[in-house]
Amino acid sequence: MASPRQRAARLRYVQYAVLVLVLLAIALLADWDQLKRAFWDWEVVKAQFPDVITIALKNTIIYTACGFAFGLVLGLVLALMRLSSVGPYRWIATGVIELFRGLPALVVFIALSVGFNLAFPDRQIPFGNLGIVTLALGLVGGAYMAETIRAGIQAVPKGQMEAARSLGMSHSRAMISVVVPQAFRIILPPLTNELILLTKDSSLVYILGLALEDYELTKFGREGMNTAANLTPIIVIGLCYLLITVPLSIVVRRMESRAERAR
Repeated sequence: MASPRQRAARLRYVQYAVLVLVLLAIALLADWDQLKRAFWDWEVVKAQFPDVITIALKNTIIYTACGFAFGLVLGLVLALMRLSSVGPYRWIATGVIELFRGLPALVVFIALSVGFNLAFPDRQIPFGNLGIVTLALGLVGGAYMAETIRAGIQAVPKGQMEAARSLGMSHSRAMISVVVPQAFRIILPPLTNELILLTKDSSLVYILGLALEDYELTKFGREGMNTAANLTPIIVIGLCYLLITVPLSIVVRRMESRAERAR
């Protein structure tokens, strides 16, 4: 009778065999010429450059950076309000956080782009589409970051606040100078994950009326796909997204490993 270790080894061999058979079936049955024409046409790839980098990738990075910066500031303010001893501050912060965590980002984009014009027909959000994107991404991202920051602040040992107060610091000064910096060291990995999510959420800019110079990656890829009647532009913009998200993911893993070693 086989031991549990032997049975586990046999199961692994079966899984390897199934994987090999599946890969062989794909290799033998797939129409590689048709797949190449549909997904990787070099002429279509060449037509995407340099605009996919100089316009689409650049705008995606700008939109994400602006939304993250606004969301980080908003998240910090909301987190401090959630921890405040003043009841109305806590209620307002809780309402804002639950609202924008509960709404899909697409709804926030529509509300800001269409609803604002309906409510205030004689006014515009500053900086046009960039302002709308910054607000939409910042509101959604800030709601999530607020909870992350709050958890980080609460994870800082209470003795840090007590030590700062014993040195004569006010509660606000101790929070800003001592507690918050330590909290940010704790929450850097989840904040970086939020940056990755905002990078992908920036694709929702496609619902706005954009000129070519305002295109981000998804809008650029969709227009290229419609023009070329080919999926190659989508593959190209997918690789551009990976240029952003993969390095960020590596950074997150390294920070988490460093935090584990520090423990």
